[in-house]
Amino acid sequence: MSNQAQGRGGDSAPPDIKTIIDHESPFPPIRRIGMFRPLVWLKLGWQDFRASGGASLFYGVCFAAMGLVLNLILSHAPEYVSALTCGFLLIGPLLALGLYDISRRIENVRSGLLGSVFSMRGRWSNIGVLALVLAVIMMVWARASLVVFALFYNKGMPTMHGFLSQLFSLSNLEFVMVYACIGFVFASIVFAISWVSIPLMLDRDTDAITAMIISCVSLFVNVPATLVWASMIVAFVVLGFMSWNLGFIIAMPIVGHATWHAYKDVVGRHSDRS
Repeated sequence: MSNQAQGRGGDSAPPDIKTIIDHESPFPPIRRIGMFRPLVWLKLGWQDFRASGGASLFYGVCFAAMGLVLNLILSHAPEYVSALTCGFLLIGPLLALGLYDISRRIENVRSGLLGSVFSMRGRWSNIGVLALVLAVIMMVWARASLVVFALFYNKGMPTMHGFLSQLFSLSNLEFVMVYACIGFVFASIVFAISWVSIPLMLDRDTDAITAMIISCVSLFVNVPATLVWASMIVAFVVLGFMSWNLGFIIAMPIVGHATWHAYKDVVGRHSDRS
């Protein structure tokens, strides 16, 4: 019931990738990958980053600039900075659409920043549905974030300096734990429905509902690998924040390109059934 998947460039895949075929399913085959396969995705993402020239760097600068603008405009209101920054990361898979397209173009020996910017052309209806779902999740998260702040800071919101001091000193451990747990729930939902769905819609013009189902199934088939991959993404995000958002200039393009290769490894094609 399984056969070897095809690797990049048409060669046989490494032994840590196997295609799971259900001949009665209308969905494409899902590949079971090795636990540490995400390390290969990062390597391929770095290669795409280097091959893309300034195109990937443009998206990295945009990610960093959005974070810096939020910090500057809302420096007096840490509750809004925290809610919007995390919300911005929740819709990050959608914002990285251009990076997926750059990797797709590199595979097809094409390049160009302009083409990646308009990669949604012809796919507005499908990707728009997922964008709406992510926007709703972001708004619910923002509301939940503000409620948590209000519960723990009912005598007045902290200043940014005071908030960071409390956060790193863990003097308000209950707040940190509750905030992290709620954030984990929202992040898990977004990760499950989007980790391969957006590249899938870009590559095959799949409808949003089908793509989200395939994404969730792919996650449950590859729980160990997705845990490693999600942990890597969190590590990149933390490093980006610790560098005052400047780390996002390189980190986010690499993660975006690596996500494309995650999709290519995990989601097979109907031709695999033959």
